[in-house]
Amino acid sequence: MAGPVLSLAVLMAAGATPAAATETAGVPDARSCFDSRTSLDARFAACSRVIDAGGEAGRDLAVAHCNRAHVRIERRDLDAALADVDAAIRIDPTFACSYSNRGRALAFKGDVDAAVAAYDEAIRRDPQFAIAYNNRGDAFLTKGDVDRAIADFDRALALAPDFVLAYDNRAGAYLRKRDHVRALADLDRAIAIAPDRAMSYLVRGNVYRGMQDYERAIADYGKVVELLPDDARGWRNRGLIHLLRYEDKKALPDYDRAIALDPADVYSYNNRARARIAVGDRKGAIADFRKALALSPGLPQAIDGLKSLGAKP
Repeated sequence: MAGPVLSLAVLMAAGATPAAATETAGVPDARSCFDSRTSLDARFAACSRVIDAGGEAGRDLAVAHCNRAHVRIERRDLDAALADVDAAIRIDPTFACSYSNRGRALAFKGDVDAAVAAYDEAIRRDPQFAIAYNNRGDAFLTKGDVDRAIADFDRALALAPDFVLAYDNRAGAYLRKRDHVRALADLDRAIAIAPDRAMSYLVRGNVYRGMQDYERAIADYGKVVELLPDDARGWRNRGLIHLLRYEDKKALPDYDRAIALDPADVYSYNNRARARIAVGDRKGAIADFRKALALSPGLPQAIDGLKSLGAKP
């Protein structure tokens, strides 16, 4: 039974450079705006105050706009993010971060070719900018150009050997090529660097699933659940492994939780229906298949499931 294809590559935030913060390091708002460790909400508020106060100019003001753009991208307020990026580029057209964040916003809007062009410009402005190589690699992966993606992840890691996200992303690319050995090596390295990073366990779970090593897969998805209990991905992937192991009663609570966290997750409804069939809950299975069809009209698995139960869509 196939589950949803997961997005393996997550785009990294482009934070401020240390040099950008030096002139105003004594100002609390500037520190909060420029410090990548600041929470998103606090960073947004601090950057907005820096911008609105009108006391900054040049690179520092460009950084404030670029970092506020990052928060807006994370919130998927993409048009506002692009407006901030445009302002940053007008203020300081040499600042590579602005082009990288422009690429991120464009990628989330689905304009991957324009995103690649933005990353190209970020790299032209700063050939040592590891984040831009990583983000361009992610864009190439989205386009299906796996070899170019791996080349960019290689470059990012050559520049920043402890860049955990680039290890995760390169592992995802290797997984596309079914090169499980290299994928596992990258993920093991990522987890050694950042043992509390849930996404590394998620991707490694996917690799183990592809290898049909369900024992290790379920352990990694369990770690995702432990680290991110309010993220549906750990729950639904662990539920899938339970299904593959014919542990239908164990799959049900995982899918219940996944659906509670992500009510639009069509595959969790479809797979929970399969588990319900296995435990004899025909009525519940029909309801789940119908919900899956409501979310994704024409979904073949749900149509076939209803037919097998003698029920109409």
